[in-house]
Amino acid sequence: MTGMTFPALLQRFFTDRLCTQMEASRHTIAGYRDTFRLLVRFVAARSGKPPTCLGIADLDAEVIGHFLIHIEMARGNGARSRNTRLAAVRSFFRYVAMNEPEWLLHCQRILALPDKRYVKRSVTFLDGPEIAALLAAPDRSTWTGRRDHILLLVALQTGLRASELTGLRRRDLVLGTGAHVRCLGKGRKERCTPLRRDTAKALQNWLKEWRSDDDGPLFPSIRGDPLSRDALEHLVRKHCLTAARSCPSLASKRVTPHTLRHSTAMELLHHGVDQSVIALWLGHESVETTQIYIHADMRLKEKALASVAAPETRPGRFRPDDELLAWLEAL
Repeated sequence: MTGMTFPALLQRFFTDRLCTQMEASRHTIAGYRDTFRLLVRFVAARSGKPPTCLGIADLDAEVIGHFLIHIEMARGNGARSRNTRLAAVRSFFRYVAMNEPEWLLHCQRILALPDKRYVKRSVTFLDGPEIAALLAAPDRSTWTGRRDHILLLVALQTGLRASELTGLRRRDLVLGTGAHVRCLGKGRKERCTPLRRDTAKALQNWLKEWRSDDDGPLFPSIRGDPLSRDALEHLVRKHCLTAARSCPSLASKRVTPHTLRHSTAMELLHHGVDQSVIALWLGHESVETTQIYIHADMRLKEKALASVAAPETRPGRFRPDDELLAWLEAL
């Protein structure tokens, strides 16, 4: 078979398909890059060929299946991460099938690989005392402590995603009457989130201390650069450990930046805010996404249970009156 080599196709997939045709975000491109970096290394080690000498034939459905098992077993990835990697691989082989028709059957076998089912667990969120303990954890006598405190305050009040928080610039903040913060969220959706008076006041004080131009990061590192996602996760974990000393319930929870987002949604839900408003607040594509918070909210379920009267029936076990039914019941 003649045609483009695998390295050339992969390069064109990123430059033409993702960057030019789809105008994919940098987060999407980074995710696809990491997937193919893992895949190419795995296939190269398995085949004994250097990455630049790999061909499309080296990446068949069997090899992709073994790669998916590898990232679960050797790297400890969960089913959701595994499915995300598979989605990136499928996207590439759809591109190959479109540009190199002679590989169509080869690509169809890969595209037929199924997603793996997984248990959808209830979301983790912080209650009122846990939120108060976390906000009190940073040492505000230091510059980094004051930065971390205001970052946590903004995160818990706005429900911004980790990438949205670290990407905030000084120009994205509007104080005074109608104080709000602007961000470009998932799917390139721009949204504005209002700020409470106490949050706006705290941000005003922070801007007096952190003087930068409009393009400067709102929450910088000690070098003045935007915080990385890893740095954000580290500071949340660090302050959660500190807060657990005064609020022991935090010790049993795995708190991440996304947990703060869940906590914002639950606070809004507990205060009677409509689901559609919460979806707009968080930048959800659909109101159905917001329903996960209703499933996780025991207060709403307990309130619903209290409104239901207990049935006036005596408890008892079903007693079959037929030999066949009795046999089936005994299975």
